[in-house]
Amino acid sequence: MTTTEWITDIALVLVVFRQLREGRLDRKTFLIPLGIVAFVAYSYLDSVPTGGNDLVLIAALAGAGAVLGIAGGVYTRIRPLDGHLMIKAGAVSAILWVLGMGARMGFQVWVEHGGGADDVARFSVAHHITGDQAWVTAFVLMAVTEVVTRVATIYVRSRVRAGAPASAASAASSGSAAPVLDRTA
Repeated sequence: MTTTEWITDIALVLVVFRQLREGRLDRKTFLIPLGIVAFVAYSYLDSVPTGGNDLVLIAALAGAGAVLGIAGGVYTRIRPLDGHLMIKAGAVSAILWVLGMGARMGFQVWVEHGGGADDVARFSVAHHITGDQAWVTAFVLMAVTEVVTRVATIYVRSRVRAGAPASAASAASSGSAAPVLDRTA
């Protein structure tokens, strides 16, 4: 793995560790992880291989990323406090995030330095996967999908939380507005 790959992978893991401490839900909550995966996608996705069973591999890993991302977003706590929404990644959310990011890092280290290249080559031939670019695309799209679905799940939950009737009723009785997503960056 290159230095850039290590830094990018570690940055994605740190995104959730940053959320283990409760903080305001604001634009940075969404923009930082989306910016990182946009950089990764731009750097590594030249094309999407479609030969053999490449699309099956890509869809399977992207699907795994979606499951991890949605579950991570569901297990992130969102609560109102003083007219703002607060966010805190729970233990399950952090474990799922590290599991997804760590699995990709572990696979890459295993293939490059742990003798896994021959095993992956045999698997690829047996399952009609056309080459390295299919694996790169599959793992990059898994990461992108995990991040996008986690961020989208948190966004949808924050909108529901901000507009929930219970929140509106309690806000009306206290004379304050319903909590909103901070617009600061």
